[in-house]
Amino acid sequence: MTIHFSRPAAQVALVELDLPPTNALGSAMRRLMAEGLAALEADLEVRAMVLTGRGRLFCAGNDLREVAGRAADDLSPLSDFSALMGQVEALRMPVIAAVNGGALGGGLDLALACDIRIAAEGATFTASGVNVGLMASVGRLPRLIGVGPAKAMLLTGQPVDAATALRFGLVTAVWPAADLLDEALKLAGLIAARAPLAVEAAKRFAGMDAAEQARAMDGTLAVLAASEDHREAVASFLEKRAAVFNRS
Repeated sequence: MTIHFSRPAAQVALVELDLPPTNALGSAMRRLMAEGLAALEADLEVRAMVLTGRGRLFCAGNDLREVAGRAADDLSPLSDFSALMGQVEALRMPVIAAVNGGALGGGLDLALACDIRIAAEGATFTASGVNVGLMASVGRLPRLIGVGPAKAMLLTGQPVDAATALRFGLVTAVWPAADLLDEALKLAGLIAARAPLAVEAAKRFAGMDAAEQARAMDGTLAVLAASEDHREAVASFLEKRAAVFNRS
């Protein structure tokens, strides 16, 4: 029972939940994941990340045995899980969720905290908070797919299949299970090949509201326009060669 951190390709990290049978993130695994993510954040060689699960599920969210065993006024298992989701969302590099199976409750929130989601054909997505007398994904899910479809998921606690998730815009692609990880790594490699300062800025700005974007736009564009990576991108285009970016 662990979380695997690896580097399957240059500048790409792979994080695999291997916590049978459900890939639920209890307190010990949350600490392990938080420490691993902090190390990846600090390693500027990492420009994209893939997050997936091993086994039949992507992630079942929090460990309900820990939640059930807490004192009535102890919200730490819930707040700690929420903090981990915030850490995933705030990572410098883009994160691709390769949803290999069920994403349930907090597992759905984990997928939503990623920047891009792709799914295996047999994957399902369940906003199951109401099924256990709680709520989850009430912020991220409506922002991503709209209030109407989100409420249908949030209020019923019923799963949606991968085809429906694609129609909702919850995922951007659906692949045969055997191809999912390879496709996720290809996508991560494509992102990692782009100018990293621009990729990181685009990720930040996509998460801002219009007012925040307006305040930060000129300064960010000035930094990017003056960067070596911008000059390299233009030069490589004119010289018809692959760009080599050094994140400066």
